[in-house]
Amino acid sequence: MALTTPRTMPGVLELLPREQIAFQSMLDTIRRGFEVYGFVPVETPAIEFSEILLTKSGGETERQVYFVQSTGALDSAGRDGGRPELALRFDLTVPLARYVAEHEHELAFPFRRYQMQRVYRGERAQRGRFREFYQCDIDVIGKDALSLRYDAEIPAVIHAVFKALDIGAFTIQLNNRRLIRGFFEGLGIGDGEQQMGVLREVDKLDKRGADYVRGALTGDAFNLSQQAADRIMQFVQVRSASLADAHAKLEALGSGTPTFEQGRAELREVLDTVAAFGVPESGFALNLSIARGLDYYTGTVYETTLNDHPEIGSICSGGRYDNLAANYTKSRLPGVGISIGLTRLFWQLREAGLLRAPDSTVQVLVTLMDQAQLGDCLALAKQLRDAGIATEIALEGGKLGKQLKYADRAGIRYAVVPGEDERARGAVAVRDLRRGDQFEVPRAELVKTLRVELAQGEAVRA
Repeated sequence: MALTTPRTMPGVLELLPREQIAFQSMLDTIRRGFEVYGFVPVETPAIEFSEILLTKSGGETERQVYFVQSTGALDSAGRDGGRPELALRFDLTVPLARYVAEHEHELAFPFRRYQMQRVYRGERAQRGRFREFYQCDIDVIGKDALSLRYDAEIPAVIHAVFKALDIGAFTIQLNNRRLIRGFFEGLGIGDGEQQMGVLREVDKLDKRGADYVRGALTGDAFNLSQQAADRIMQFVQVRSASLADAHAKLEALGSGTPTFEQGRAELREVLDTVAAFGVPESGFALNLSIARGLDYYTGTVYETTLNDHPEIGSICSGGRYDNLAANYTKSRLPGVGISIGLTRLFWQLREAGLLRAPDSTVQVLVTLMDQAQLGDCLALAKQLRDAGIATEIALEGGKLGKQLKYADRAGIRYAVVPGEDERARGAVAVRDLRRGDQFEVPRAELVKTLRVELAQGEAVRA
């Protein structure tokens, strides 16, 4: 029989065990950060009705959706214009909108949820772009209204999470969509599509340079005056170095349309409240080039970048939206939230060499020197497990060197070696494979000693 070559499809991230441990550790750290700020977990099905997922979508989004072909009796009556009835979720926000609308009368508002699940997109296969990936989202949803204080709380959560992840210095960059929209209105660019097109060109500033962007804005596509193009270029290059600097630069923008003034007032309040939440001034900044979701976000917007690795791009983004579930309910449900694309972030950190190899989740290997000692080794392993120490036993035995080599390769730091001489003294040998040394411990003290060793190891890693 011909063998089938084992392979995965492009666009998925399949990890080796120690990499998976590192990934799971990041998931756990993010989860703890979300929970300590009072967010509660929600999960939604991977498969939703197509009419729910694509109510407000189409075009490029629909081309990236994975539709699900049922194996049951699904005929044309079960399809919407030839579109399959079911599809895999492509983000966590649309399912959240459906969830809140469906359970509105059972939820307490403001509703504070976190969701950490896989999503699916038919992306073109290329490095760092995934078809299946984890998103880690938080959102606060209000009923009828939602205070700007929640907009300021989100950066506090972001700061706590990424500080705990310990992946280097980062900056949370803030802007306001009303401020942007009002600025464009003041230049006579009131059409949303035209604003979107201008900002797409501005987004090329780092890659193509100022001359290219200025030429695009004054060219046939937009036909803006040189003065308008210069003002846009000045606007999007505004950055702040401190909270006082942010206020000074917002003031220096001059007066504007009512929309502009509302956006500026909102941004000022959010910046002040972010500082009141305890986020250090070095951790957040004003950045007027941040646009995000031009047809979706309505107020505050965020992007977070690593200071020493700007090439990675945003590692966390989001913003404020006025009416989350308008397509599913007549209730007004404003919200604010962010998303961490963890799979892409993990891949980027790994490629940049910013991830350290973790130990195994197995803390101790009990070696088996002689088959006659199996009962004794099983008893030692049970003693350690009952004490909450993750323990594996080398059930097949064999040469000690081979067992220790296995433990080292698997990332297991400690090996318990119950040799005959030590047993006669009521002791066991413990080998620290990281330090490369060995010490003897009375059996009665084994659990206590290993707990101390493990705690010291955690303290050093922290």
